[in-house]
Parts: sequence; C-alpha cells; structure tokens
Amino acid sequence: MKYNEITPNEAENKSSFKAQDQENYFLMKDIQIETHMIVERVLDGDSLIVKEEFGQISKEIRLYGLDAPEVKISRKTLQDEAKSHVPSFRLVQFGLMSLDFMLTLVPVGTRLTLITESKHQVDFWKRQLAYVILPNGKCLNEELIKNGYAKASHDYYCEKLPIYQSLEFQAKQQHLGIYLFIDVF
Repeated sequence: MKYNEITPNEAENKSSFKAQDQENYFLMKDIQIETHMIVERVLDGDSLIVKEEFGQISKEIRLYGLDAPEVKISRKTLQDEAKSHVPSFRLVQFGLMSLDFMLTLVPVGTRLTLITESKHQVDFWKRQLAYVILPNGKCLNEELIKNGYAKASHDYYCEKLPIYQSLEFQAKQQHLGIYLFIDVF
C-alpha cells in the first residue's frame, strides 16, 4: 500500500487551525492552565459554568477582555441602556443573539482548556477569569469579539485587550453579528 507524502507546509494548510492560534495564549507569562474542563452550562455571551472532566468541581468562568449584552433585564442592563441609549429590551435581544452564538461554539459537553493570568484571576463577584481555548485550538474570547457578538472591555483587564479592541473595530467595520443592527451596545 502506498500513501501520499504530505509536506509540513501542506499539513499546516490542511489543518483546521494554525499552531499560532493557541500558541500566543500558551506562551504568555505567569499563567495557569487547566485542561479537561467540560461545559456544564452557558449562562450568557460572556460567562459559562464548567466542571472538571474527571472530578466533581464546577465553577463559573467569566471571559477575559470582553462584554456581551445581558440576557435579561437587570441592574447592568439598565446601566448599559443609559450608556448606549439603546432600549433595554433591544439589549436583551442582542444578549440572546450572543448567547445563541456562544452555544454554537461551546454546546454543553464541550471539552475546554482554561488559561488564567496569575495577576488577574477573579472578577468583582469572585468568578474565575479565563481565556477559553476550544477543541479546535481557537480562543472563544476572540471568536465572540471578531464575529461581533461581544465587545472588547477593559472592565476585566487582560494582556490581550489591545488585540481584542482591534478585533472589535474590524467586526464593527464589517457589520458582523450585533453590529449588523447597531453601532453601539
């Protein structure tokens, strides 16, 4: 039996992601890496609950460097309404769009890798902050922003914030995701 030899360049072109997709995250300084985490529940467009694949511990994860509209009327929805001048019922509709998009990327049962910066581990509500690496090697945080379903936010500082701001600008310019309907959310 004969096989067709594939050169390294061809293999790289045929793969679903480039090594650099996740390389940039794993090469960051002062990080903690958690593997074998499973999506237990997606809460909204910027947070989810994960559990250990081989354990019983569950925890809430807040994604670094981004913010998505809320999925119900809350104090934050009203604050966002005041800042953006978008009615809260519309913000909730956008929040549900963001949630739906997130569910397509990380349905319940998806195995994830979490990367947490040692200097910024938790948010105000003691939720763990993380970059979420998908099974295909892409970063969930980036995917939400570059597809227009979340915006870059400095509320939870992260090392990748300048990159996220650039991705948000591109999504706005291309009218992707929520930016198809509105310029600010």
